[in-house]
Amino acid sequence: QVQLVESGGGVVQAGGSLRLSCAASGRTFSSYAMGWFRQAPGKEREFVATINRSGSSTYYADSVKGRFTISRDNTKSTVYLQMNSLKPEDTAVYYCAADTVFPHTARSFYDYWGQGTQVTVSS
Repeated sequence: QVQLVESGGGVVQAGGSLRLSCAASGRTFSSYAMGWFRQAPGKEREFVATINRSGSSTYYADSVKGRFTISRDNTKSTVYLQMNSLKPEDTAVYYCAADTVFPHTARSFYDYWGQGTQVTVSS
């Protein structure tokens, strides 16, 4: 079992930045690829970014490429999502998730999920 807890969400103006964190506990964090997803009201949960176990490879959704950066610190069992140049359409609940294989973009492949953190971008 892996327990995931997200933090760092909030309200920010368009063009601003936020950094989300996801702290893991339980099984060895470095055994898992990690992903970030988001879900806006009335929409499906969608893939945002993923990172491999060592942190040497990443993959992004086209909608966030060049603006968001995923990273991890295996010594702290934490994965991050740095979000820059935020847009109102980035407003959503953001979830981190753990997977045994990299790179997966479909949420069905992810085994463990956090509870989510709200990000609201005002125009």
